Amino acid sequence: MARVAVVHNTLDFQGGADIVCLSVCAALQGEHDVTLYTLSETDPGALAERFDVELARERLNVRRPTGGGTASRTLSAAAPFVGPQLPLRSVLVHRLFERDAEAFDLVVSTANEFAFSLPSVQYVHYPQFHARRLADDSSDALNRLWSRLAGPNRAEIASDSLTTLANSEWTADVVERVYGIRPAVLHPPVDPIDGRWQWEEREDGVVVVGRIAPDKRVLDAIRVVDGVRERGHDVHLHIVGAAPRAYRQYVERVEAAASERAYVAVERDVPRDRIETLLGTHRYGLNLKPEEHFGMSVAEYVAAGMIAFAPDSGGQREILDGRDDRLFASVEEAVERLAHAVETGEQPSQSADRFDSGRFREAIRRTVARALH
Repeated sequence: MARVAVVHNTLDFQGGADIVCLSVCAALQGEHDVTLYTLSETDPGALAERFDVELARERLNVRRPTGGGTASRTLSAAAPFVGPQLPLRSVLVHRLFERDAEAFDLVVSTANEFAFSLPSVQYVHYPQFHARRLADDSSDALNRLWSRLAGPNRAEIASDSLTTLANSEWTADVVERVYGIRPAVLHPPVDPIDGRWQWEEREDGVVVVGRIAPDKRVLDAIRVVDGVRERGHDVHLHIVGAAPRAYRQYVERVEAAASERAYVAVERDVPRDRIETLLGTHRYGLNLKPEEHFGMSVAEYVAAGMIAFAPDSGGQREILDGRDDRLFASVEEAVERLAHAVETGEQPSQSADRFDSGRFREAIRRTVARALH
């Protein structure tokens, strides 16, 4: 049994990266002593229960910086004005871990790339450092500072002591542009939804699952459903997902827009079984965020036997196999795609178990075993 640290900047935004973090912890608990380093006010066990991740809470050691709860609340409160500051959180957690590094045999990052002082496995959702190397760099001015404090250089990330994984081929392309190496791709875990209704029994409704936040463009989902209804189709919309403190102002705007429409419902921070019920009983899943690094919600729609629609960019193209009838470049195109599916009675054709969690956990265990030897 090895001593393994899992480093994750924060669980407070309750999205796909956090599912990966908790799934990695769960995958390694059976064979190793696992300690999670994070800057979060969110309880890992409670979040694992919401995401239906089988985590042994009593066997997971959790280390936070002194005053980490206060720091998390402060950063979340400031997020509507200055952004979520994920690289800053990464730097703080990195400093905390490095004080204890000698106590571990291996470190696994589930929050992108780092310069660690011992062998590591690093799962990249999107590179967080050295953003200036990208032609379309839109990072804040502090990214260079964070990169110097915790980011690896090209030699470090290419060394034999570091194993890099990416959540999609699209992300792997970006990593290669930044660091000159191409990581192996391991898609995040998304299990088939149990209790799925037959297609003819499902409601003619649209579900949007995930964090209710500006980058997810949830208000655009309401516009899409408005447009489909204007074409004479009696579809309704369920918006269901996490409403972290950092996005409270945007959540209020979404709820206000929904209150003006009898066909739009918003459900915040609901149990996992409620999400699965909605996914398993409705026909259409919609994502509006361009350039999703993978697209957990899109994969969940497929896993639930729905027809999924998403922007024509990012890792979600891989999930939807590049299909023109499922991908769109604007709200107007999204209306066209969804309306056409309703009008023609299209049915889903993709496998629901393509991204199952067993595949993910086994790949993580194999990767860690190789890194330890």
